[in-house]
Amino acid sequence: MCLAAYGCRVALDRVAPSRRLLTVEIVIVLFLSLGQSAVYAVVSLIAKLTAGKPLSSQAAVLNASRSPRPYLDLTYQLLEIGFALIPVALVLYLLMRDHIPVRQTLGLTADRPGFDFGWGTLLAACIGIPGLALVYVAKLLGLNAQIVPAALQSVWWAVPVLVLSAIQNAVLEEVIVVGYLMTRLWSMSVPYVWIVVASAVLRGSYHLYQGFGAFVGNAVMGVVFALFFFRSKRVMPLIVAHSILDIAAFVGYTLLPASWLTWL
Repeated sequence: MCLAAYGCRVALDRVAPSRRLLTVEIVIVLFLSLGQSAVYAVVSLIAKLTAGKPLSSQAAVLNASRSPRPYLDLTYQLLEIGFALIPVALVLYLLMRDHIPVRQTLGLTADRPGFDFGWGTLLAACIGIPGLALVYVAKLLGLNAQIVPAALQSVWWAVPVLVLSAIQNAVLEEVIVVGYLMTRLWSMSVPYVWIVVASAVLRGSYHLYQGFGAFVGNAVMGVVFALFFFRSKRVMPLIVAHSILDIAAFVGYTLLPASWLTWL
C-alpha cells in the first residue's frame, strides 16, 4: 500500500504543468527580470519624449558609477551583476523541476567550443556592424538618445567589471529571452512564428530607454537569435555573440580616445 501510494505521488509529481500554470509562471519570471526592465524602459522613453528637448540631445547611460568612493562603487557593481543572475538560476530550476534536461534542451554545455565560438563570432559580426550603422542613422533622425555605454570612474577595476557586466547581460538575456521563454512557449504549442515574435519584441522592449532605433535593432537581433536557436538548439553561441558585442561597446567606449568617441 505504501509503495503504491508512493508510486502515485511520484507519478503526480511528474505530470506536466498546465498551460495556465505555465502562463502564470512566464508572467512572474518576466516581471522579476527582463519584463520589469521593459516596463521601466517604456517609462524612461516617455520621460525623455516629454522632457521638452529632442530625444537625440538626451543621454542613455549604461554601467554608471554607484558611488564616488571607488571600492564602495566596486562593491555595488559586483552585487548588481551577481543579483541580476538570480532569475537565470530561477528559470533553470523551474525547467529542471519539470524534468526538462536543461543542458541538452538549451544547449548550455561546453562540449562544442569550436561551434559556439565560431558561430558566436560570426553572429556578433553580422549583428554588430549593421547595428552601428542603425544607431548612427537613428541618432541623425532623432529617433535615439545619445548612448553612453560606460560611465565608470577611471579605476583599475573598470575594464574587468565592464567585461563581467557584458557577460552577465549575455547570460541573463539569452537564457531567459531565448532558451527559457522559447522552450516554455513551444511546450504550450504556441505557433513557431509567434514564439519568434514574442522573443524579439521582448528583447526590443527593454531597450526602449535608448530610443526607437534601439528597439528596432534589438528586435531584429532577437529574430536572428531566435531562428538560430530553433535550428541549433544551442544558446551558448548566442551568449558568446552577445558577450562580444557588449564587451566591444563597453570596453571600447572606455578605452578609445575622446576624439574617436566624438566622431562615433
